[in-house]
Amino acid sequence: MNSCSHVGGSMDKKLECEIDKSHEDVIEYVRENMLDNYYSSKLSLLFKVFGDDTRVKILLSLLNKELCVCDISNLLNMTHSAISHQLKVLRDMNLVKARKEGKEVYYSLGDDHVEVILNIGIEHIMEEHYENK
Repeated sequence: MNSCSHVGGSMDKKLECEIDKSHEDVIEYVRENMLDNYYSSKLSLLFKVFGDDTRVKILLSLLNKELCVCDISNLLNMTHSAISHQLKVLRDMNLVKARKEGKEVYYSLGDDHVEVILNIGIEHIMEEHYENK
């Protein structure tokens, strides 16, 4: 049974369709234009990586300047080991890249897409913040 229900407006108010009808043409259009399972899983994993506060703080710090593990560790008041572990996760997802200079390794954002994702996220939460005041 299709109920077309979702929560909207206030948390207590539940909106439901008053008829039980599917819009087959709309469903088919959406189905044809959805990502396949492989890419939807990859997108889900990307958002999961962004779901960790430490990783987000690392990415935000790299928005401003290329940094080495020591700098990130001091900035976030965490051990080198903890930062290195999170940087590996971020590197595996191509969200950061590394550059070696002598004995030091410097990290920066992987590409412009990462900066765009972060900036859109910041814009979204700030908009939400100011709307709720």
